[in-house]
Amino acid sequence: MTTHLADGDTRLTLWRRVREFAVPPAMIETATARRHTGDWAGACAAAGFDVDLDLRALARESGRDVRDRIRADLRRLAPDLLRWHLPRIAPDGLLRPGLTMPLARYDTGPRPLHLVARTPPAWADAGQRVSLALWDGTLGGPAARGHPHPRPSRRYRFDLHRHLWDSGAAADLRVRAGADRLSLCAAHRWADEARIVLRSEGLDSGTVAVRPGGRQRLALRVASDGTVTTGRDPGSGVVAVLPDAATTLPPDLELLRAGLIDADRLHPLVATALVPGHTPAARAPYPDRPGQPPLVECRGVRHRIAMVDGVLSALDHSPDELRREELLMALGGPPLPCLRVIDEAHRRPDCLTGVRERLDHGDVAGALAVVEGLLGPEAVLRDGPLKDELESAARRRIAYGLYRAGLAGSRPAPVRTRRHRPSRDPRLGPRPASRR
Repeated sequence: MTTHLADGDTRLTLWRRVREFAVPPAMIETATARRHTGDWAGACAAAGFDVDLDLRALARESGRDVRDRIRADLRRLAPDLLRWHLPRIAPDGLLRPGLTMPLARYDTGPRPLHLVARTPPAWADAGQRVSLALWDGTLGGPAARGHPHPRPSRRYRFDLHRHLWDSGAAADLRVRAGADRLSLCAAHRWADEARIVLRSEGLDSGTVAVRPGGRQRLALRVASDGTVTTGRDPGSGVVAVLPDAATTLPPDLELLRAGLIDADRLHPLVATALVPGHTPAARAPYPDRPGQPPLVECRGVRHRIAMVDGVLSALDHSPDELRREELLMALGGPPLPCLRVIDEAHRRPDCLTGVRERLDHGDVAGALAVVEGLLGPEAVLRDGPLKDELESAARRRIAYGLYRAGLAGSRPAPVRTRRHRPSRDPRLGPRPASRR
């Protein structure tokens, strides 16, 4: 089984790339440090969350008791852990756009409050930002305005899976994921999860629909005595939907079993839950950060290339010689081998794929750190794919700014270019029809 998964399951390879780039170690470390000091807002900022709620206004409108309950949950929130578990789409493993996902519910009267996390629409997903807000059952308010689906999703219910965002409940992942059973799917958990869903609706019986992947739909019929029967067609009597987190095995568990990832590459809270006794080791912030270029064969001898005053430079050529050779290159002459290596590093470095994926997942700081590690902090980028990627990322951020400003009608033309399309994982969901 392990060999089959490791060799043939390309969707797990996709998940491994997501785990490498989507939630970088620096984000986890900073968010965790701020959370431990009680700075929940700082933790959200470190994890790329925009906070669209005002606790002072909440206390005036709903009372201090409600405010204190919500603030207690915010202090338990590990936004980096939530980002780790948020639903994603093929082919690049980006956050599933246009979702409103409930994290917690507060019964405050005729209109309960919901703490929700929202992903922006696809046309404004640059930076992969997530917003945190309160939803009171209405469609008004700046937090919901312009969002394609402001109501909490029935399929992505993190309020029933607090272990996916609550730092105090993270250890429950092992039981809820069924990590102690060697099964290829989460079907053995469906009955218990269906009862949890029905209890959240105030019911002790009913039909729960299950979407295991593709167009398949099953029905779990829970009787009042707790007995569960399974059918192929949910029919018209469905009262709830089994959340996505309860339908399939977590990708981290499959990656571990397939040998495609080790525990140190997981989020520390996930690793502690899935691998008992594991002590997370320090991770290199940029594992694919390139070292210095190798020695270059230039005119029959080996020359050195290294950083000089923050710029990648050829060490074994005089300034006059370099200026003369650069002029010859500009006129169309053959480049000096040392200058050719430096020019190629500026235009199309070996780390370009890693830079692209970091930019796609919103890790601009990580992408720039990799570039500076190769070219130096004072380098001026030359025309080529690397410069194009950085400029494209900057332009895409404008779309998110328009969305946050409520200018949803001013959608710019998409500038993202898809570069690879691996096989889809059903858990990643269908590809959006358009990025616009």
